[in-house]
Amino acid sequence: MTFDVAVSGAAAEAVDRVLPQLISDMVASGITTQDDSLWGADAAAEAGGRLGWIEAVSVSAGLVPDIIALRDRLREDGVSRIVLAGMGGSSLAPELITRTAGVPLTVLDATDPGQVLSALEHQLETTALVVSSKSGSTIETDSQKRAFEHAFREAGIDPIERIVVVTDPGSPLDLSARADGYRVFNADPNVGGRYSALTAFGLVPSGLAGVDIQHLLDDADSVALRLALDHEDNPGLVLGAAIAGQRPQPSALGIVSDGTYLIGFGEWVEQLLAESTGKDGRGILPVVLELDAPELSARVDDLQVVRLVHDKRATESLIDGEIEISGTIGAQILVWEFATAVAGRLLGINPFDQPDVESAKLRARALLDERPEQSAPAFVDAGLAVRGTPSVVDGTDSAKAAVDRLLAAVGPDGYLAVQAYVDRDAMTELAELRSLLAARLGRPVTFGWGPRFLHSTGQFHKGGPATGAFLQITADAPRDLEIPGRPFTFGQLIQAQAAGDAGVLADHGRPVLTLTITDAATTGSIFNTVQ
Repeated sequence: MTFDVAVSGAAAEAVDRVLPQLISDMVASGITTQDDSLWGADAAAEAGGRLGWIEAVSVSAGLVPDIIALRDRLREDGVSRIVLAGMGGSSLAPELITRTAGVPLTVLDATDPGQVLSALEHQLETTALVVSSKSGSTIETDSQKRAFEHAFREAGIDPIERIVVVTDPGSPLDLSARADGYRVFNADPNVGGRYSALTAFGLVPSGLAGVDIQHLLDDADSVALRLALDHEDNPGLVLGAAIAGQRPQPSALGIVSDGTYLIGFGEWVEQLLAESTGKDGRGILPVVLELDAPELSARVDDLQVVRLVHDKRATESLIDGEIEISGTIGAQILVWEFATAVAGRLLGINPFDQPDVESAKLRARALLDERPEQSAPAFVDAGLAVRGTPSVVDGTDSAKAAVDRLLAAVGPDGYLAVQAYVDRDAMTELAELRSLLAARLGRPVTFGWGPRFLHSTGQFHKGGPATGAFLQITADAPRDLEIPGRPFTFGQLIQAQAAGDAGVLADHGRPVLTLTITDAATTGSIFNTVQ
């Protein structure tokens, strides 16, 4: 399958206007040779250490034999289930790769005690854990690693035989894991987390689970030469110009899977674009849409639709104003990474830093250190404890009224972000809130499971345009779980992460409403409240 990008409407106009300048400026060859000056002097230092993804195919090829050998050894030892503890790009890329390949992988990018317990209590005797953390200090993955080490020992299993670590060389996790005797794969330190799909972070868990990772790299390599050329046929330049060269810039980018074999690609693109471009009050807000999404039928004027298809369609079959893309998974990954770097140049921002991601983490850590009593809700209604910023909850006495107040705060160019800090496995139906609220609001609505989005779209929420309103959904966990060696539990951790994120959003002047399900059996009350 070849890789094709077809554009129409405003996207085509942007390509016609912007592409010649990108070619004249030799942006493609500059990215390929890792020219850190492409994004300005202020970004050069960061960009200089974050362009290694352009060489990921060749650099990662040497990892493949070792990953396959370890997979075979684990299978010989009776391991048939791989669990991944990772956040952001470290989890979303392997989730995309394995789901598309039809290979089972349990992704644990959560701190909800129920979800962690489910991962621990299911087939532990045949399980191996991959712990992925670029920094080596991610609190979620450290907590998950501690829980699995304890569970393995309780079951009479040596953790050294069942835990594999992926991290940057010299990180705290790299040093401690090697000292403890764990099998460690080092990733290229010159690649940021959200660009790491074709590095050890994407390849190790996917390969151990059973994906043909050499084929994945070959897919990416098939488009690498086109990306290096300063030419109008370069799909990375065309896509970057289409999504970031329009004037005025669309408020959101809707990603629709329409017959493509890729599963979960929209979620991966969502974190790549939002974290890369949402800063300095600018950015591209990606929204994962279904084929019957209200935004598509309503034709929201400032929503640019990207349709992922299996095969290139005839030009006359293009839906007016949309961008249509077809291609294999490896090629899609590399082209979107390239296009995101191009988009950063067009938007005038650094696509490789994430200055606002750390703020919520720091607030959560402070709450964990102090562990204050949870603030009292403004009121409790229909099994929901209601908290929020004064502009949302003051003067209201029902959850419905608070939701109405929050939605009223979404302006004509705004969006709503639904953030579910709950057990994703037990409450999957909450994802349906996105379409329900989009139909009611008539504006783009995103949906994210907490805390994983803190490592991706959380950057856009704080650093992007100040047009968002935020609906948090939390739940009182029926069971909690201790984190070995830590003075706090998983329940306290996810509570601190939700409260910390809400606090930082409020500090940025964003309206926030938090609805806490006080009884796990009353998720229906959420739907009744928002309708």
